[in-house]
Amino acid sequence: MTAPRVLIVDDHALFAEAIRLALTNAGVDVVGMAFSADEGLRAAGTTKPDLALVDIDLPDGDGLSLGRSILEQHGVQVVIVSALQDARAVREALQAGFRGYIIKNTPLERFVASVSDALDGDVVIPRALAGRVAGARTSEEEHVALLAALLTPREHEVLELLVAGASGERIAKELGISPNTVRTHVQNVLNKLQVNSRLEAATFAARHGIVGVSASRTSRAAGH
Repeated sequence: MTAPRVLIVDDHALFAEAIRLALTNAGVDVVGMAFSADEGLRAAGTTKPDLALVDIDLPDGDGLSLGRSILEQHGVQVVIVSALQDARAVREALQAGFRGYIIKNTPLERFVASVSDALDGDVVIPRALAGRVAGARTSEEEHVALLAALLTPREHEVLELLVAGASGERIAKELGISPNTVRTHVQNVLNKLQVNSRLEAATFAARHGIVGVSASRTSRAAGH
């Protein structure tokens, strides 16, 4: 039988080499090693692997975007590899149609087994994140959800514009309200999210996905 073919895309050379050796010893044909997103996309096209192991954090791009390009352009299955136990990133990987997500500090034997499972068509995710990926919330996520639930629809709109970088004047024009009303809404947002400034509110909202900013609104908020 033909050995399964795997491409490794990771800018940490020592880690990539350790994985290459472990996979090779397990009978996997590591057909290439790339150290950037640009190299990885090219290598996926030239080596035609069965599976690409893609680091989520690359020097010239993020692994999720690269993985989508590899899957869409070359039809190569993808598993994201990361040092972070990030349930949100795992969900994004699964939503993109990838074969899974492996944590870098996974013991080599388990790492190789996960790659083998992915090659066999299974979806692999870290056991420690399974509950959160399925929808269970951490205590922090519960806290954020409670704070966000306090916001009124109008305050959500104001927060969305803050995340887009809009000034108070721009928010007033965008929503058709007075600058004084904007200030009142902003203060309410700060109080409810338990932050001290507009920048903190915008950062908090963006980090926790409280609001989504459409391209059209971002453009208008920037005054273009």
